Formats: sequence, structure tokens, C-alpha cells
Amino acid sequence: MSSTPATGPGFARSNGPRSRFEPANRGTLENYVARVLHEGLAFGEAPRWHEGRLWYSDFYRHGVYSLDEAGADERLEHVVPGQPSGLGWTRNGDLLCVSMTDHQVLRLHEGVASLWCDISPYCGFWANDMVVSANDVSYVGNFGFDLHVMLRDVRAAGMIASPAPTTNLVVLSPEGEVLQVVPDLAFPNGTVITPDGKTLIVGETMTYCLTAFDINADGTLANRRVWAQLDLVATDGMCLDVEGQIWLANALTRQCLRVQEGGEITGVVETTQTAFACMLGGANRSTLFVMSAPTSDRFKIASTTRGTIEVADVAVPGAGLP
Repeated sequence: MSSTPATGPGFARSNGPRSRFEPANRGTLENYVARVLHEGLAFGEAPRWHEGRLWYSDFYRHGVYSLDEAGADERLEHVVPGQPSGLGWTRNGDLLCVSMTDHQVLRLHEGVASLWCDISPYCGFWANDMVVSANDVSYVGNFGFDLHVMLRDVRAAGMIASPAPTTNLVVLSPEGEVLQVVPDLAFPNGTVITPDGKTLIVGETMTYCLTAFDINADGTLANRRVWAQLDLVATDGMCLDVEGQIWLANALTRQCLRVQEGGEITGVVETTQTAFACMLGGANRSTLFVMSAPTSDRFKIASTTRGTIEVADVAVPGAGLP
């Protein structure tokens, strides 16, 4: 398999020779090659499998969309002027959606949007990914800093030399109130909840790390610990499977990786463009849907529609949330 050379978090080149990911456990590695299912996105994020359709946000088309398993019948479900990202449903069927640029979580009920919570006091920059628990507690991350401006100004080498600012993971109650603010996370991104509802795992993109927390009865988080420390893997959108492993997009490459607790890589999906998020869905929940694009740099792609949705059929079906 092959991937774009790493040029900085979320800023992979789309042309030129591609480097090879070399896991230590090469003999047990499962390899898949994705195919393009759907084209015409600006920048897709937060894929979710919901009621027989793939739902996703498109930052720069400013909408939440859905399409069927075959990649057809794309529907604009909701317009989000503030740029949509993380998605999740409450028990009564309402959709919660992160509105990035105004640092809000919106509640979408019967097509009407209302403010669920303003988290701007806790955001260093744009609000981003989110997961909603089975008890309607939501967990919302944010960039923490302007990634694309920093990359433009100091390049990847400068970011490596001077670690980026950390930020918060915000825990919201079922009523949309701030329950807890968890500090000192390095770009919290791609968040999952185990099927028993007892553990939350969040990617820290800037430190190549998956971090786990216990979920208390009231939804607050405790017992922070490293779930997996990776090497040059900028963890982005991710999902769980029934074996307790995580599929994650590596925002430095044209790959998604399957990771088990402790950091061993057990599977790779090659994609045609840089991978930024993935979700297990389909009738058997064993199709990995991948949101890919040439880059995440808004200065280069906000006015384009070169983003795609790619798919690969994998061996182990999905579990947990989202």
C-alpha cells in the first residue's frame, strides 16, 4: 500500500510519489483498497450511518447531506451557514450538529434549527467533531488554534518544533448545558463511545495519540489514559468495530488504519486522496465509508468540489457510537 508523504497535520500533498506505511506486525495486517463511491464534495466530515443512509457534513457547501448505500440520491438534509461538522442523534430523534465558525451546537427538530449550546468560551478556534451518547450527553471538540494559518506561516517543520496550543473537550448535558470542560487536549478529534457506554476514546491529532476516559453515570469523564500512542499518525475521524478496534483516518496520508488498544496496526485501507474521517455502515455495517479530499487547507479547497466518499468492504462490522 502507499500513501502521500506527510507534510504536516491535515496538509498532505496530493501529487508526487507516495510513501509506504510499514507496521511491525506485517504478517497479520489486513489490506484493502477503497473505491470512489461519490464525488462533488468540498470537504466532507463526520460520516454517520443512520436509518439506512450515510449522513455527513460538508464544510464549504454549508450543509448536512445524506445518500444511500450505493452512493446515489444525495439529499441536502439541513443548511448550516456556520459550517457543519460533528453530528449525533438524541433519543427522540433530533439531530445535534456542530456549527463550527460560531462555536455552537445546534438542535435540528423537524427541519428547524435552534441553539443547543454556545461553547465559544471553551474554543481556541473552530468547534469540530462530536459524539452523542445513548443518554443524550454530547462530547464536543475544537481545533484550539487556526491550523491552516499556522501551517501557512510556519510550515510543518515549525509546528513540530513548537507544539501547537492545547484546548478543551466540552461535555454537554441532555439539556444542552455545560457539564464539564476537559482541558489540555491536543486538537481533540474523532471521538467514539464503546458499546457498553462506559468508555470514551478521543483522538489527539497533534500528538498522534488516542486517549481514553471512563464515563461516569452522569456523563462526565474521569481516569484519563493513553489508549494507543501512534507514530506519525494524525488521528482524525474514526469508528469502532465489534472486536473493540478502531478504524481511523490518518490525515497525513491516503490511508485509514485499524488500531487495537496499545497501538498495534491490524488493517490498512488505501484511499485515492488524503483520508479525513471514516465510518462503518451499510446493511451489515461492514462497509468502511471514507471522507477524502486533496487537502484540508481551507485556502486551497473552500471554493472547490474535489472531495469524495470512498468505500471498502472490511471483515469486522461496526459497533458503538457514533
